[in-house]
Amino acid sequence: MSKGKLIVISAPSGCGKSTVVHALMDIRPNLKFSISATTRAPRIGEVDGKDYFFVSREKFMEMVERDEFLEHAIYVDNCYGTPRKALDEMLDKGLDVILDIDVQGAFQIREKRPDALMVFLMPPSFDDLEKRLILRGKDSLEVIKNRLIAAQEECRVADKFDYVIVNDDVDRAVREFSSIIDKEKNI
Repeated sequence: MSKGKLIVISAPSGCGKSTVVHALMDIRPNLKFSISATTRAPRIGEVDGKDYFFVSREKFMEMVERDEFLEHAIYVDNCYGTPRKALDEMLDKGLDVILDIDVQGAFQIREKRPDALMVFLMPPSFDDLEKRLILRGKDSLEVIKNRLIAAQEECRVADKFDYVIVNDDVDRAVREFSSIIDKEKNI
């Protein structure tokens, strides 16, 4: 059995990463989602162990000390990390694994796993991104302002990824992403 492909998707908050990833997983049954650990509070409807592993900052730092993360980063004052063990188990089973992580984490992955496929999802425009963040109604205006500032920084490094997809139409973005995976896996 061949090893699975590690796929990294990064994008500013509100670009539709989750929507694209879920739609991609619907058409690619061999693609599994890597669940990250985070210190941020759960949003309405999020479930511990399904959406994220929600942990205290203290617990997160203990995991860092024990080198349990493939990558970890701080984003808008919260810690995020990819637990190494579960990820490697899925890859060893021949499953493709997608990680939804910020650019700091993506660059850590690039250093440790240079064979990972790196994809950046770009918003159609910053005005559109601001509207999406406001309409989803999950964050305060102050958090949205910080996310927009972070988005500008993140988009400046998009050219360091293997591929950039503009998410102006979810179906098209998913088809493009799936084609990229096929190309990288020589399918």
